[in-house]
Amino acid sequence: MSVGPDAAALVLPSAGPDPIPLATALAAVLGYARGRRPLFFRSPSVPQGRWVQVLAYAFDRFDGQPPATGDGPTDRDVLLAEGLHGRLDPAGWREVRGRLDDVWPDYAAALARANGRPLWELPADEFSVLMEPGTVGASLRSVAEGPGARHVVAALHHRSPALIPLTDGHTRRQLWGHLREGDSGAAAIVHRELTANAGAFAALEAATARLLGRPLGRVRLHDVLLWLSGSLRMTHAVAVGRAIAADSEQGLEALLPA
Repeated sequence: MSVGPDAAALVLPSAGPDPIPLATALAAVLGYARGRRPLFFRSPSVPQGRWVQVLAYAFDRFDGQPPATGDGPTDRDVLLAEGLHGRLDPAGWREVRGRLDDVWPDYAAALARANGRPLWELPADEFSVLMEPGTVGASLRSVAEGPGARHVVAALHHRSPALIPLTDGHTRRQLWGHLREGDSGAAAIVHRELTANAGAFAALEAATARLLGRPLGRVRLHDVLLWLSGSLRMTHAVAVGRAIAADSEQGLEALLPA
């Protein structure tokens, strides 16, 4: 499979000044999905405690879970978001659950306006304030604002992973610096980077599906790379991913286009 020179690396200004080679990106995703860390654990059966290896990141707790279903938000939406961003206290849980009800019309409007198209296939005008109201960008901005925003966005991304970008404190700060005049919000930057790197993301998406045995969409791939970079975990994830690949004798480069 040959996809041309634009697929040699990912050029993501929001993640840093240097291009990310595809093999490095694939190692980072593998490290995120399969990496483990030591945790000292005590239990009634082992009161003296022992070291155990637990998953280092949230891939299985979030990406590996089936989405919530139904025509409106449910408690499962909040539980899925907790799998990515951590447990909420009772007041925070009620706040996020209520906020999901509040933003559901905006989420539904974004779905209707997109009409089945993923984020990267939408025209740039959908993310321009000059074309508002009624654009996908305007709806996504409303969804990503207000209390409990990161859990709300995570819940809605899990329902529509090809359309709803993920943002949290780390990634939002990285994205804001790349806003251009007229951008409707952070989704405009994600859209711009996905479309500018279409070939590379298509190759990474295909390689990730073969490597992990399950698809991981390019909106989520963008978020993983952005989050690893912004939280200073990229080096760790890449090293872990390469070690896992070496142990399994699976060459990462062999999964990528020539």
